[in-house]
Amino acid sequence: MSHDEQPTNPTNNRPFEEILQARLERRTVLAGGLAMAATTFFASGTAGATVSSMGKNETDSAEEKDSAQGGGRGRRPLLGFEPIPLDDGAEPVVSPDYQYSVVIPWGTGLSASDPPFSWPQTSSAAQERQIGIGHDGMWFFPTGRGRDRNRRGVLCINHEFGRNTHVFGKTAPESLEDVRISQAAHGISAVEIQETSTGNWEVVPDGRRSRRVTVNSPVDFSGPAAGSDLLKTPAGEPGTGTLNNCSNGYTPWGTYLTCEENFNGYYGATGEWTPTAAQSRYGFTTTGFGYGWETFDPRFDLSDPDHINAENRYGWVVEVDPYRTSKKPVKRTALGRFKHEGAAVTVGRGGRAVVYMGDDQRFDYIYKFVSSKNYKSLLRRGRSPLDDGTLYVARFDEDGTGQWLELSTDNPVLSGAFADQAELLTYARMAADLVGATPMDRPEWTTVARNGDVYCTLTNNTERTVADPANPQAPNPDGHIIRWRDSDDHVGTTFKWDIFILASSTLGGEDAFGSPDGIWADPDNRLFIQTDGAQPEGANDQMLVADLKTGELRRIFTSVPSAEVTGIAVTPDRRTMFINIQHPGNGDPNLTGFPDYGGAVPRDATVVLTRKDGGVIGS
Repeated sequence: MSHDEQPTNPTNNRPFEEILQARLERRTVLAGGLAMAATTFFASGTAGATVSSMGKNETDSAEEKDSAQGGGRGRRPLLGFEPIPLDDGAEPVVSPDYQYSVVIPWGTGLSASDPPFSWPQTSSAAQERQIGIGHDGMWFFPTGRGRDRNRRGVLCINHEFGRNTHVFGKTAPESLEDVRISQAAHGISAVEIQETSTGNWEVVPDGRRSRRVTVNSPVDFSGPAAGSDLLKTPAGEPGTGTLNNCSNGYTPWGTYLTCEENFNGYYGATGEWTPTAAQSRYGFTTTGFGYGWETFDPRFDLSDPDHINAENRYGWVVEVDPYRTSKKPVKRTALGRFKHEGAAVTVGRGGRAVVYMGDDQRFDYIYKFVSSKNYKSLLRRGRSPLDDGTLYVARFDEDGTGQWLELSTDNPVLSGAFADQAELLTYARMAADLVGATPMDRPEWTTVARNGDVYCTLTNNTERTVADPANPQAPNPDGHIIRWRDSDDHVGTTFKWDIFILASSTLGGEDAFGSPDGIWADPDNRLFIQTDGAQPEGANDQMLVADLKTGELRRIFTSVPSAEVTGIAVTPDRRTMFINIQHPGNGDPNLTGFPDYGGAVPRDATVVLTRKDGGVIGS
């Protein structure tokens, strides 16, 4: 989206393209070319792309063992499906080895008794009991037992955004009720779904775990900033809600993480207002993205003296229990406040919880959080692993190594810049500026592969002005994916890095793509890549699958016009995958009628993918 692309980073921290160019020049001198011991090339449909070998898998997955062929014939390829070409049609296209169906489009009732979808939406009460708009990150939490674990569960799904004209048919709200309708369309849904006897999926008619969390739902704060005056307003209102929920994460202890991204766009000023340095760093303006909430809801009016600091309540990672509807969502302040695109959780040395996060804006940063102790031990003592630990930000060095820079008042660089850790975390971007983090090209989703390598999509950066051997385009409209391996089993403060793939290197090939966004590594060494932005030949956004061992890349799915492909969730057996089509046609029925083809407006919806032979998704 365009508002992700406006830089607010005023620092002169060394740009990533300079570091990458210096590194490639150095290794060309040392190795006599672009390849060295830490880097290999592959060219199976992706000419010029690179894959690093920072570590090798020690064991084969169960699927790889099952698919091994005798007699020295080798193993069946991980990517066994027939790929599809680029497409610009009004309907989704999937590999002929697969099939898809649609579930929970925007406006679907959470139960059989809830109101059905109608447009334009005229009731906030109805929207609060319906699936929201802007389907994005999500995860599936099984509720059944045995085989039913793959047939029934709670799908937690983010609702990133929905423009006024799409939601209630007006360019600007005309009443508080209009604002409430828009607010109710944001947030998240936790909805019980089940597979039917026909193989389709549906909402459980009266699922007791189904609920909505919107901008107006009660929430709690925890961690170092929870009691800070920076999160209190003169009006004394309790903290409420979540908004602009983009990517996500899920924890080993069975909870959902939803990430607040472009929260600044919902604020404006109805009176005189001069932004503070912090507000400027986080991108606040007098008009925001044009939602107009500030006109009728003073919480979002930056010029209202009763609501000073209200904006500091957004920009956090929010933990949600998918199984207990009575438990309020909790904003985990130890993970820092910025435009969170996602939160990939893994377990590091000593059983510590490690969370990798991107800040999705041009020239912003990649972060990591490490819990202070073993996560199981903390949970047994009634403490959240996400409340007590250390936040770091990444610096990428030209020799292929990097440093995780500590963001705490124990760091001498920061000790005099912030009153306490609560202030530092509330303004984490500014702390990262001071320690010299590396400005990146819109860090988005992160994922951790089975061998410990971490991948992060960098969607694009058209502000780039310097070409380099790794990305010869300047500006860079296509983006790339970076990969690193942390020291000390994810908990160390150093890492080795390399470029996994440059989207520009795929142009002209069968598997060309641009603007990588969603990403997920499965246990069998497949990497699912989703796109959001300009695609080759003006095609629709898409999803591809890469073999992490060979570098082979195949396109499995294409979307509809002006619609992002996003969100990845799977059943435990990985034979069903859920992905999302967000903002189809940008709300314009002249571009696409998805998914109703005959409805008043196109509707964001979840697509269910299965192999026709019942195999694992991606195979």
